[in-house]
Amino acid sequence: MREIAEYRELNSDRDKKLAGLLVLAQQGDQIAYEEFLIETAGILRRFLSKRMDFDMVEDVLQDTLLSVHRFLHTYLPTRPVGPWLYAICNNRMVDFYRQKRRIQLVESGLDVNDQTVTQMEHKDRAANVNAIDALRRLPERQRRIIGMLKIHGLSVKEVAIQTGMSESSVKITAFRGYETIRKLFGIKK
Repeated sequence: MREIAEYRELNSDRDKKLAGLLVLAQQGDQIAYEEFLIETAGILRRFLSKRMDFDMVEDVLQDTLLSVHRFLHTYLPTRPVGPWLYAICNNRMVDFYRQKRRIQLVESGLDVNDQTVTQMEHKDRAANVNAIDALRRLPERQRRIIGMLKIHGLSVKEVAIQTGMSESSVKITAFRGYETIRKLFGIKK
């Protein structure tokens, strides 16, 4: 999801620390790189565990950490680390689900060809575009709160702390956003 760039789970101090470690890692500092990977693994494990079944998290986490290693050179020190990490992690999660779907189709005996997979992926992309469009239609505050809760997996308490809102206000804002999204998709309770 491209909307990940708008939201960060990492607070600014933690992001700055990770950015410093990542810059040192880019310069070849193995100790900084190891510390970066250890901290990142914890953050991403939490992110993934809110979006996937427990038994899948470690596989996707390992793929993500390999991708972080592979794309280490693409990180720009002037940018926050969070969106860069979440984009890589989200892409690995999507790849995992695509692969899982292909395996299920083959095991179910369906004739899977490139055209079938392409059509399914097109439907997935269309659904993602619709979801992103629905989020864009929300007022900024609702979009931000829902992003923090659903995209980054923060708790209501964590969102309240980061935004300076009460927990009740966070819940009400999110609820109103969910209601707007339901209406946009024509979903009835």
